Amino acid sequence: MKKKIDKNKGILFWVTGLSGSGKTTISKKIKKDISKNYGPTIVVSGDDLRQIFNLKGYSYSERLILNKKFRKFAKFIINQKINLIFAIVGMFDEARKWNRTNFENYIEIYIKSNIKNIIKNNKKKIYKKKGVGDIVGINIKPELPKKPDITINNNFKTSMNNLSTQLLNKIKKLI
Repeated sequence: MKKKIDKNKGILFWVTGLSGSGKTTISKKIKKDISKNYGPTIVVSGDDLRQIFNLKGYSYSERLILNKKFRKFAKFIINQKINLIFAIVGMFDEARKWNRTNFENYIEIYIKSNIKNIIKNNKKKIYKKKGVGDIVGINIKPELPKKPDITINNNFKTSMNNLSTQLLNKIKKLI
């Protein structure tokens, strides 16, 4: 079923998954097509916001607080008729439920990947750093999306270009 989009607001593409699953890479790859088809678009990752605002907390409770701030930021952007591709671990059922209720133009995208494959691929090296703190999927149990609008399976055998094309095709069918 096609989603009805309010043209007076931007679209929030909430790209979620475990750290290292390919969320940001895929998000950057789809930006040009999203801009072309749906209007002005920016890509922001949770890592970007952490760096910009010097946010350090990684515990479950700190992540929950940050997630609320991230949602406020997202609302600010899309209310200006700018699409936001937001690549974020976004591990909270409560957050996704809130998003569905409070964002008219909301598309939840889950980049599904096995933690063992992520660790093996480990491009960000976060799984090998000592004293890095709490990592979702290792010592924080993730609340994985139960009914995302779109799921992309990243087994690290398919190229990021192919995964991005799969995602764009699914978005076009959805909106």
